Amino acid sequence: MATKTTGGGSGADTASAPAADPAGPVGDWREFAPLDLHPVLAAALAEFREHGYHGTSVRDVARRAGITVPTIYYHFANKQGLLVALLEGAVGEVLQRARLADAEAGGRVLERFSNVVECVVLHMTHRVATAGLDCELRYLEPANRRKYAALRKELEDLLREIVEEGVAQGLFEVDRAPDTTRALLGMCQAVTGWYHEGGPLPPAEIADRYAAIALRTVGARVRPAPRARTARAV
Repeated sequence: MATKTTGGGSGADTASAPAADPAGPVGDWREFAPLDLHPVLAAALAEFREHGYHGTSVRDVARRAGITVPTIYYHFANKQGLLVALLEGAVGEVLQRARLADAEAGGRVLERFSNVVECVVLHMTHRVATAGLDCELRYLEPANRRKYAALRKELEDLLREIVEEGVAQGLFEVDRAPDTTRALLGMCQAVTGWYHEGGPLPPAEIADRYAAIALRTVGARVRPAPRARTARAV
């Protein structure tokens, strides 16, 4: 169970806060069960998506959750704590999935790269509500922003290391791996700006297309071996 926010403004640390990792342990990185958000976090997520962080009050969240404002303050000291819990839960889940996707490739660089990009795009579609909150990070207070940035950097470092290994093995043609990595992750993040459930393309198809685009972006000389497609949650 996550800790509750204490103090005046920034953290999300207390003894009784709802879990910030609603996805729980991940088995298959391609499978996405529905998020099991605490009602307070579910209400906050809905309000932030409809009205933005700046346009949402704690009273709005309480009203949507059907609880009193003091009940929210029992779990979180302020609105910032709600945003922190949702952002950290989202980035924590995609990190967990990306590591599993990487490990599944067994050290083969092309598969590692393709898997991680596919994984990130699957996250941006299946978890579009929480992943889309990344645009609200500008409202994080300095300490919270540094912590969140460090978590995002772990994902960036994972993909950058794969790109650098691909260059070293002569599989990729990239001049600046850090810049290329940031561009690729930015491309993946942008999916949250247009994707909506029930659209013409399912998440799996979008992820496959973006993995192919990413391979062309790094100048991959060959492509990973085709794999059998399995059923995925939508």
